[in-house]
Amino acid sequence: MQAGKRAKAVVCLSGGMDSTVCAALAARDFEAYAVHFSYGQRTESRELRSASMVAAALGFKQLLPLRMDLFRQIGGSALTDTSIAVPPAGAETAPTSLRTGADVPVTYVPFRNAHFLSAAVSWAEVIGADTVFIGAVEQDSSGYPDCRPAYYDAFNALIRQGTKEGTIRVETPLIHMRKRDIVHLGVELHAPLHVSWSCYSGEDVACGVCESCVLRLRAFQEAGYTDPIPYAAANAASAATIPLQ
Repeated sequence: MQAGKRAKAVVCLSGGMDSTVCAALAARDFEAYAVHFSYGQRTESRELRSASMVAAALGFKQLLPLRMDLFRQIGGSALTDTSIAVPPAGAETAPTSLRTGADVPVTYVPFRNAHFLSAAVSWAEVIGADTVFIGAVEQDSSGYPDCRPAYYDAFNALIRQGTKEGTIRVETPLIHMRKRDIVHLGVELHAPLHVSWSCYSGEDVACGVCESCVLRLRAFQEAGYTDPIPYAAANAASAATIPLQ
């Protein structure tokens, strides 16, 4: 690397709150490149718009939008299968036939992050980046199995064996943080949270009742800040009283 030139990093940028804060960390320390995935999720156009605005606000070198249709065809998730309703936070989230464990809700997209990381690592090899960031969070999250530290330890072992140089590493800087602390960090970093989007079902106004909205609203409330994105007013006002499983 030339003297004074920053190392490159690829960021998996969904446009959500966690990925936006993760992107701000990457932009602070690296020459950052974003990869965004449209995979048949209900809010894919809104998420792409948010990811584009986040990348622009943080001065990313490039945003690579990728489309994956396999999740829509496979189904089995409320995010990609319109025959499965997005449940409100705290509700029983899936019939037994669609659950993969007692704590895994129907909004889980089967093995999604493996596909995302594979594409991000492939691009990292091409552009010469040794770091891939993803805003996975284990604490205060929905209990998805691909957001656990052991998952990323295993994936990094795979990268060492399956890439040309074996030097690329996936970093998960938020994985042990509470959501309220992620909000604090985002404010400290001046992350563009006002253009991020977390709702599972709304594209113009966030619903305020899905688990992602409730987790986000509570995080801002506990951190002492007002969430800057628009919500259905009545739902947002009652989010703090919704029990989460």
